[in-house]
Amino acid sequence: MNNTFISIIGVIHQKSDLDQLSTYLEGLFPVLAANFSDYEIILVNNVPEWRIDDRIAPLPPALKQQIYLIQLSSRTNKNHAILAGLDRANGDYTIIFETIFAKQPEVILALFAKSQEQYDVVYLQANERESSQGMKWLYQIFYFILKKYSQLKVDEKAHNTRLISRRALNSLLRLRENLRYMKAIYSIIGFRTTSISTSQALPNDEDFRERFRTSLVAITSYTTFLRSSMLLIFLGSFLFLIGVIANALKVKFTETDLLGNPAIADSGWTFLVILIAIFFAVTTLNLYIMSIYLSNIYTEMKQRPPYIIESVQRF
Repeated sequence: MNNTFISIIGVIHQKSDLDQLSTYLEGLFPVLAANFSDYEIILVNNVPEWRIDDRIAPLPPALKQQIYLIQLSSRTNKNHAILAGLDRANGDYTIIFETIFAKQPEVILALFAKSQEQYDVVYLQANERESSQGMKWLYQIFYFILKKYSQLKVDEKAHNTRLISRRALNSLLRLRENLRYMKAIYSIIGFRTTSISTSQALPNDEDFRERFRTSLVAITSYTTFLRSSMLLIFLGSFLFLIGVIANALKVKFTETDLLGNPAIADSGWTFLVILIAIFFAVTTLNLYIMSIYLSNIYTEMKQRPPYIIESVQRF
């Protein structure tokens, strides 16, 4: 028995989470009761249309009295739903525990044992990802950008399931960013971090639109990729402009272009159209990149809460 207060956070984000809920809770109860002096289970329901009271009602009273149900009034992204649970956690250690590990509650003991080796953050590391080959390539590009254009140390195979010490969680909760990418925030707060390997593959639990939105948030808010890209676009446009001017002068004075091909000085309508099209495309790209940053700034300035709680229920 460890004289430790443990907070477990589970997020109900999709149908599979709801289906696994009973198994999830019934598996946690004996492990927590036998190994920790005090514990709490915080469930965050991120689907307002679902009322999960009926799923909890048949459970043993000894388990129900340890459950806190946070019902969000409107659906938000998964990172903000996790934050809702972290805000409520009171334990010496907090464990974000995904429902895909419902049949492996002993994972909690492994995370806790590893933390006793002077680690503040311990996460589960997968061997592979449940995605199509095309999506795996996109993930590789995304994490390449994240690592190359930032100082973040992000593990592309990290599960959301992880243990966080009290002092690390206090630091994390000070970062009240509305554009939230949790893996980046874990890296920002620092503290000693390690991982435990698991055979459970990373789930494909988000649709493409949500993953694309998360990727944009991560790239624009936590890397210098777009700033570097804009510089490269400017330099490329500048070099292209010099080439166009040099070619125009060479044609005017020698009636041959830079490639040595004969050319007539008063012709060039096609070239002019192509030139205008290229510069229009570059200008449009720059405006799009600027609009992303302006949107991010606007979102942060509004200071809207990342989530809204409808009710907190104790059983």
